[in-house]
Amino acid sequence: MSSARSKYFSHLDGIVKTLPHKPGVYQFLDDKNKIIYVGKAKDLRKRVSSYFAKINSVSGKVQMLVRKIADIKFIVVSTEQDALLLENNLIKKYRPRYNVALKDDKTFPWICIKNEPFPRLFPTRNLVRDGSRYFGPYANVRLMHTLLELIRQLYQLRNCNLKLTDKNIRAGKFKVCLEYHLGNCKGPCVGLQDAGDYNNAIQSIRDIIKGNVHSVAKQLKELMMSYAGTQEFEKAHLVKEKFLALEKYQSKSTVVNPNINDVDVFSIISDVTTAYVNFMKVMNGAIIQVHTVEIQKKLDEPDEELLPIAITEIRERFESISPEIIVPFDPGYALAQVIFTVPKIGDKKKLLELSQRNVRYFQLEKEKQKELVDPEHKSLRIMETMMKDLRMTELPLHIECFDNSNIQGDYPVAAMVCFKKAKPDKSEYRHFNIQTVAGSNDYASMEEIIYRRYKRLQEEKKDLPQLIIVDGGKGQLNAALASLKKLNLSGKMTVIGIAKKLEEIYYPNDPLPMYLDKKSESLRIIQQMRDEAHRFGITHHRKRREKGTVKSILTEIPGIGYSITQQLLWKFKSVKRIREASLKELQAVIGKAKGITVYDYFQRTS
Repeated sequence: MSSARSKYFSHLDGIVKTLPHKPGVYQFLDDKNKIIYVGKAKDLRKRVSSYFAKINSVSGKVQMLVRKIADIKFIVVSTEQDALLLENNLIKKYRPRYNVALKDDKTFPWICIKNEPFPRLFPTRNLVRDGSRYFGPYANVRLMHTLLELIRQLYQLRNCNLKLTDKNIRAGKFKVCLEYHLGNCKGPCVGLQDAGDYNNAIQSIRDIIKGNVHSVAKQLKELMMSYAGTQEFEKAHLVKEKFLALEKYQSKSTVVNPNINDVDVFSIISDVTTAYVNFMKVMNGAIIQVHTVEIQKKLDEPDEELLPIAITEIRERFESISPEIIVPFDPGYALAQVIFTVPKIGDKKKLLELSQRNVRYFQLEKEKQKELVDPEHKSLRIMETMMKDLRMTELPLHIECFDNSNIQGDYPVAAMVCFKKAKPDKSEYRHFNIQTVAGSNDYASMEEIIYRRYKRLQEEKKDLPQLIIVDGGKGQLNAALASLKKLNLSGKMTVIGIAKKLEEIYYPNDPLPMYLDKKSESLRIIQQMRDEAHRFGITHHRKRREKGTVKSILTEIPGIGYSITQQLLWKFKSVKRIREASLKELQAVIGKAKGITVYDYFQRTS
């Protein structure tokens, strides 16, 4: 560790150097012996030492975490999977301040098969660890009720809470109720249905809930054919109705490919502060569960770190043991008896794209909800994203963008547009007529307008922007920097250049450009400002050019100024028609005296 960092970490140096090169979980504790962060590692020593070795190159949040570490504890495990599971359990137990938090809007319902003789089936939001089986949770409550209604159509289960032990049934403690007479229950309370028959129905119900509809449909079809073969047509008809109800339910499921069976699909999307992970369960080619969670970031964690955490948590929550997981990228760890698939083409790729659309819609909906509560939320999120993407040290609350505009050196002008809190502030837009540069010289023009703009702000003691954008590459950027240096403003704000062709972002003293994601909000804001500055500059340039053209012909007439020429052009549309107009026509537009002046001039020069 360097001397610059020793004041923070010298007391931890011995611990880090003795960590084993083994998979495990590490815990960072503060000076009050409270766990503030839990992490997993394939190699404990390499992972933990990276926090200290790269302290100056990581985000401010990570630096803050590292400076609060007073002690390090670790647990060695056998496999990466064990490390992941242990990390997940410790985060749930201790809820460390700097670990991500998975959020759900509410407690979603489950379907419970009660652990008791002749098990009851019912929806619940409370999980009781008494050996009962729970299926879910169901984010789509309508789907859960549709499923329960189907089960009621197919099977006659009791809904009473009687203790149906063999002893109580044999003692004759119970009588059949109205549900029996309505045909909704087979009367196990009085021994009219044995436990074996009842449990067979429960097993079929488990298969349906898990998405294994095909096997249940096959059983019903075989039973229907059996009744038909023995000419028990009434029973065959009743089974047929159940079979058709099951087929109708199956047809409502999103079927992708019957050959894709027992697969989990995960996708992730994130911004600076939040990530969203979508989960889909596919059984026998049908999507039977969809769920999305929100993850609050604490240390600017990348998607590659967040996705494994979400996979572990969601699979545990949904009790999923699917042998295949479809993901958008390699999660970087292995699970026992599980294959990770990153599809490039085919039906699995379409499944992943469907999951990605779901998570994107979820994110948009969340953003809309947040904007309703806090109208400034979107602006803040965009500014935080720009601060991160452009490697800034403060939020770009005030951004100014400059563009030059000239045609072959004629009437050189420039424009500056201003965004505050990621929105245009048109009252701060400015035009510049280039004063010190002759001909077409973009670099010198940029140097002039940057100097004039910020010299004026200094003189008027106004706030400076946090970010300056110049339209152009390194030449324009260096010209802007030269002016800021003259004004002793070097390093007081972030300055970047954007080149049009490949949308390259140039930084001072960096020979290589940076490329932002084409879909990023940061690049969209920069492009919007660049295009707005170009439009604003072109509009001003066109007005100057028109003014100059008019001046060169009509304003040469003694006593005729710009406003008179404008009136004439509005009426006659061209100088040629003005020349051909009669005295009476001219006087009708600009008056007797001015009309005579213009008419006489063209008579003399024609």
